[in-house]
Amino acid sequence: MAIFVALGSGFLMSEFGLFGVHAGGEQDGAYREMSVFGDVLKHIQSDYVTPPNMNDVTTGALHGLLESLDSDSSYLTPTEYKIYQARPASGVAQIGITVSKRYGYAVVVNEQPGSPAEQQHLADGDVIESIGNQSTRELSLAVIRMLLEGKAGSTLTLSVVRPQKPDPDKITLTRYVAPVPALAQQDYENATVLYLKPGELTEARVSEIAARIKAAGNHRKILLDLRDATGEDEQQGVRLANFFIKDGTIATLVGQKFTTQTFAADPKNFLTDAPVDVLVNRGTYGAAELAAAAIEDAKRGDVVGERTFGEGSVQKTIDLPDGAALLLTIAKYESASGNKIQDNAVTPTVAVVQPMDQDQTPAQAPKGEQKPDPTLDKALELLRAKSSL
Repeated sequence: MAIFVALGSGFLMSEFGLFGVHAGGEQDGAYREMSVFGDVLKHIQSDYVTPPNMNDVTTGALHGLLESLDSDSSYLTPTEYKIYQARPASGVAQIGITVSKRYGYAVVVNEQPGSPAEQQHLADGDVIESIGNQSTRELSLAVIRMLLEGKAGSTLTLSVVRPQKPDPDKITLTRYVAPVPALAQQDYENATVLYLKPGELTEARVSEIAARIKAAGNHRKILLDLRDATGEDEQQGVRLANFFIKDGTIATLVGQKFTTQTFAADPKNFLTDAPVDVLVNRGTYGAAELAAAAIEDAKRGDVVGERTFGEGSVQKTIDLPDGAALLLTIAKYESASGNKIQDNAVTPTVAVVQPMDQDQTPAQAPKGEQKPDPTLDKALELLRAKSSL
C-alpha cells in the first residue's frame, strides 16, 4: 500500500501536476479519484477473504490504468522493463502475426502468408486468451509481443477464442524467422490496371512501389491492395500517399503536450495523376491506414473493402524511480479531415464484406479454383468506369 502511494501519487505529482495546484475543476476531481483509489486498496488489504499480495494488486491496477487509455500504453514492471530494453531490434523469430489488444485481451490483427500462424488457421479478429499459462488480460501489449518472440525452432502454446466457437482452441506453434514478403504485382483489364500488394510498408518497400509506378507510366490505373498490410512507421504511409497526392495536407500528429506536426504533400514526391483505388480490410494497420485515409480524404480514389483496424500513435518511454517504466501514448495521427485513426480507424468509401465459411474463416475456393474475392472484383469494376489520362 505504502509502496503504491509513493510510486503512484509521486509519479502523478511530478509528471502531471495533479496535486499542489489550485483547488477546483479537474485537479480537484483528480484528487478525489486518487483518494477513492487509496480507500479501495486499503479495503482490499484489510477485508479481502485472504491476505492479498499487494504488489500483485497494485501492479494489476497500474496495468489497468494504462490500458484504460489505449492498447499501446503499457506499464512495465522493473523485470519486464529490463527484458524490454535488452530485446534485439530485429531478426527475432516469431509466429507470423501482427497483434494488438482489444477488450482487454490480445487479438490477431493479421497473419503473414505461409507463416506458422496461417498454417494453424489463425485469422483477423481471433482472440488470444492466453500464451502458455499466462492470461493476456493480465499482460501489457509490449509484454505480449515479447512473449510471442523467441529462438527459431522454439514452440509456444496459445489458447485462441475464435468467432462463433464456444470453447477456445489450444494450438502449438513453432517460431520461425519470417522472410520479408515480396511485393506482389499483377496486370488486370488487358494490362490497363497495375495491381500492387506491398504486404508491409517499410522504407525499402515504399521505394519499390515508387519504382513500379514510375515504370508503369502515367496512363495505367493503379490498384493498391493494402489488405493485411502492416507498417510500424506511419511516415511510410505519408510517403506512399504523397505518390498520388500533389498538394494539401496528408496527415497531422497531435497531442496534449506534443507540438502539432502537419505533413503536407510535397510536389517533388508526387508520381502519378492516374486513377487509383485502395483495398482495405480489418487487417489494414498503421502506416497502411494512414495512406488509405489520405487518398480517401483527398478524393483521389475509392477505398474499397472493410473498416480497418485502427492504429496510429506515438509512444514515449518514461522511466520510473523503482526501475519500472511507462510506455505512454503522447500523440495520435489524424487524417486531413480530422479523423483520429487510432480511435476511429478508416471507413471505406465502398464497403464490401469478405464471404466467410460456416466456421467464420475466409471462404476457400474448391481445389483447383481461385478463391472468391468480391473486394477485388468491386475495385476493378470501379476503376473500369474511370478514365485514364
